[in-house]
Amino acid sequence: MAWPGQQIRDAALRPVFNALNALVVPAAKAGLGSPCVVGSGIVVLETTGRKSGKAREVPLLGARLGDRVLVSTVRGGSQWAKNLDATPDAAVWVDGARRPASGSVSFGPLTVASLRLGEPAVSTTD
Repeated sequence: MAWPGQQIRDAALRPVFNALNALVVPAAKAGLGSPCVVGSGIVVLETTGRKSGKAREVPLLGARLGDRVLVSTVRGGSQWAKNLDATPDAAVWVDGARRPASGSVSFGPLTVASLRLGEPAVSTTD
């Protein structure tokens, strides 16, 4: 349930986050700030829009434990969480590489997604 003024605040902050994401996403995809095999850092989560079917990207802080990445949010209306819940097949950028992932979401006061990483794609270019 949204509190009074939340929609106005979210609309006012959207351009700020869009500008910030335009800087963070390329850096995170290049591996800057990426979590080590055990640790936390910035990842880019790719989901499929549950209504549009389009690819969506969002930078998130993630904690990595081997082949799992945990991401969370306190925002109950986070679209990435709803998209991942609707379509668990996703991808996560870690260490400068796109990794296929399968995710599950637990909604609550703290929404948490657990993503199991697949093997990185092998480049066929020379």
